[in-house]
Amino acid sequence: MDKFTVHRGTVIPMDRANVDTDAIIPKQFLKSIKRTGFGPFLFDAWRYKDIGEPGMDVRGRPINTDFVLNQPRYKGASIMIARKNFGCGSSREHAPWALLEYGIRAVIAPSYGDIFYNNSFKSGLLPIVLEESKVDRLFHEVAPFPGYQLVIDLERQVVEKSDGTTYDFEVDPFRKYCLVNGFDEIGLTLRRSDAIKTFEEKHKASQPWLFT
Repeated sequence: MDKFTVHRGTVIPMDRANVDTDAIIPKQFLKSIKRTGFGPFLFDAWRYKDIGEPGMDVRGRPINTDFVLNQPRYKGASIMIARKNFGCGSSREHAPWALLEYGIRAVIAPSYGDIFYNNSFKSGLLPIVLEESKVDRLFHEVAPFPGYQLVIDLERQVVEKSDGTTYDFEVDPFRKYCLVNGFDEIGLTLRRSDAIKTFEEKHKASQPWLFT
């Protein structure tokens, strides 16, 4: 997965609490276990006026012009701010996959659904927890300023505003290590591929009857 060190991006406000994973990527898109193909269907039921299906061409679909993702001022945004309990509901890795493929690299919210929070780190999406008062302030600042940007410095663990104000955030050291280096669980395992191969060869030599 892509490394996350320092990221500057335009902010998109998802001004709803308790956004569940079925809203992020509806259940009909879970037929695929690939990590790609979900970005066009992110928030499908809110983004479009018809019902989306896997593999359909999204060009020409009737859109909900009031929904935030369809507003021109937020085109190309890569940082999402959200209200409490973002990503609640059922477990599905597809939710962070859809956000990432759309272009979102980080989400800032007061709290998250536990499974979504864990899946995000494994997929390369950074879920930042800030106090609700600070998130409120960001919502108020985004509204009147098209193109409002933030800088997220994972190594320093700060969110920096354009006026130089910084908000510190906590992150598990191991998860930080993985994101900074671009390691998912498979990547971490493959770093020890030589040791794994040596172990397998010795195991096969000492207990060959297990391999017949």
